[in-house]
Amino acid sequence: MEKYQRTVVIVEDEPPAAEMFAEMMRVSGFRVLHTSSSTQAVGLITKELPDLVLLDVMMPGVSGLEVVRFIRREPHLSHIPVIIVSAMTTEEDIQEGLKAGANLYLTKPVSFEDLEQAIKQLLPEDDSDSKVDAPA
Repeated sequence: MEKYQRTVVIVEDEPPAAEMFAEMMRVSGFRVLHTSSSTQAVGLITKELPDLVLLDVMMPGVSGLEVVRFIRREPHLSHIPVIIVSAMTTEEDIQEGLKAGANLYLTKPVSFEDLEQAIKQLLPEDDSDSKVDAPA
């Protein structure tokens, strides 16, 4: 039986950062989808219903915070965990991101260990073997 592969949508407009996050997520076993546009992110998240969203705040046009707010307003998306990864590092920035609806807020630069720990916090290991009902 093939194991389900989790999907992450990465919303990051800086190519080097986007590729670094994508590689981190691939190493962690995720199927990676990327967009550099907040507007496109909304459509991609709505279509793909990912297991996780990794989101930058400072995006051209629409702020990443608006993407989080959109996700939280939509009943069929509101359960999706969102990790903000941003160069905006003040306590006020962090509180604004969490208030907008992010589950976690990581400040750049982000280490693989920090990202891995955040993922484990939001998405516990899949225990699909224990979900199978044993015969009575």
